[in-house]
Amino acid sequence: MKVAVVPARGGSKRIPGKNIRDFCGKPMIAWSIEAARASGCFDEVIVSTDDEKIAEVARQRGATIPFMRPEHLSDDYTGTLPVIRHAVEWFLNAGHAVDRVCCIYATAPFITPADIHEGERRLESSGSSFAFSVTSYAFPIQRALRLADGGRVEMMHPEQFSTRSQDLEEAWHDAGQFYWGTAEAWLEERMIFGRGSVGIPIPRYRVQDVDTLEDWESAEYMFEALRARARNG
Repeated sequence: MKVAVVPARGGSKRIPGKNIRDFCGKPMIAWSIEAARASGCFDEVIVSTDDEKIAEVARQRGATIPFMRPEHLSDDYTGTLPVIRHAVEWFLNAGHAVDRVCCIYATAPFITPADIHEGERRLESSGSSFAFSVTSYAFPIQRALRLADGGRVEMMHPEQFSTRSQDLEEAWHDAGQFYWGTAEAWLEERMIFGRGSVGIPIPRYRVQDVDTLEDWESAEYMFEALRARARNG
């Protein structure tokens, strides 16, 4: 059995109700649920939530809510690994043999069915524990700066001051969209950001964290630009 799990806790403080807030014509979470269903990769698409309003919106969009997430996994400090482990354990305890699980974040409107397919393909072909979306930094991280007392500038890696940008190694970061993993890897809460994982490159113009209102506005501009380009061929 292959399952998509969309974690969607209630009680967002920086963007109240962000998981079901309207984003370009749909509740934010709808984009993740619909991409998962359209991919055809899953026997079931579920939402793990502690919030009845989120649960109702998720059902309307075609996801199932086989359980309500317990309180001890619904605070501000609970990470992704224990939430997905809880979902896997629920299926196993209900007598369902789970093979692969894909965590898809509720605030990932740029995710596509093709991304999900590629993640599953790479997970299988590589024999890895996890396969997840990554994107490149727009500027060499080796030339990063910090602002010290009084706004004084310091290089984090001053030894790289004279190195040409094109000679520095390209760096990547988690795109925050999806994480395919074996059921065993989720149950053991293995380290995702390590040698046991493979990265699925996503172009930067389809990656945006949505943690603040500024992030939200930026994501809307990007999303509408992509829709306009698609309409114009």
